[in-house]
Amino acid sequence: MVRSNKPSAIGLGASLPQSTVSINDNVVEASLPTGESVAIHLYGATVTSWKANGQEQLFLSEKAHLDGSKPIRGGIPLVFPVFGPPPQNHVTSPLPQHGFARNSNWEYLGKSSAEAADNQGDQAVKLDFGLSHTMLSEEFRKAWPYEFGLVYSVTLTKTSLQTQLQVRNEGTQNFEFQVLMHTYLNIADISAIRVKNLESKTYIDKTREATSHTETSPALAITGETDRVYQNLDPSVPIIVSSAADDQPLFSITREALADVVVWNPWIEKAKGMADFGPDEAYKNMICVEAGSVSGWQTIEAGDSWEGGQTIKSRL
Repeated sequence: MVRSNKPSAIGLGASLPQSTVSINDNVVEASLPTGESVAIHLYGATVTSWKANGQEQLFLSEKAHLDGSKPIRGGIPLVFPVFGPPPQNHVTSPLPQHGFARNSNWEYLGKSSAEAADNQGDQAVKLDFGLSHTMLSEEFRKAWPYEFGLVYSVTLTKTSLQTQLQVRNEGTQNFEFQVLMHTYLNIADISAIRVKNLESKTYIDKTREATSHTETSPALAITGETDRVYQNLDPSVPIIVSSAADDQPLFSITREALADVVVWNPWIEKAKGMADFGPDEAYKNMICVEAGSVSGWQTIEAGDSWEGGQTIKSRL
């Protein structure tokens, strides 16, 4: 009789703290028991915050529009189905710069935990978001009349943030697309970081009339306006953002099916010229290292799907 009165609910599994997820004002927030957290706006499915090691890892402009009136400046905007200004005489030509994914309202599809556990066995939470052709504005549906489905997964672990995109062709016509995860990393001082593992790689320099060059530096310093598209990289080799002082890695970014990497910083004049970038001096506190597939076009046949993504590790 005494045994039956023991609190049977107390067990090893039941006592473990769990991750939490909340939705407020079209923002989905998740946190782990160890303190890491992530926030995603349903407008654009834009990740606007990632906290790890007690610090914010992503840069968000103080002047960013968070009301759905325009794409969010900072965090991780999602670029699809075209990168940059659309080319002339192309199916994407009627679309705005960077396409429609970052300025459409997405649906929160739910969370999962078990399959998202990382390889150290630590707890993780995976959040899924969806966008389909039926959810687009009438303007966007007319501009890009394909039947498609996007599932964007954001996975938070103790040591990393993963963003993964699945593109499905749900219609009868083939279509082609580009995709980019426009990640703004938060740094203390742009002069005190270096970007590594780009040496000997070919890049298009948009600050020099989109001419082609080969990277000669083993540790790229940012000393002025930078807008480079590094092409045909091995996605499994991480791009490292390191400290110039002691060469310690601050971030590492590995990719899956994303062979291009954009390195961008607006520097002084361009920062001042962007109405939603602020404060003006904030260019010193951010570096964009953007995983994508943008130097050509991905073609997806009717009924097929494509997946690509990135994993960012913070070592601050």
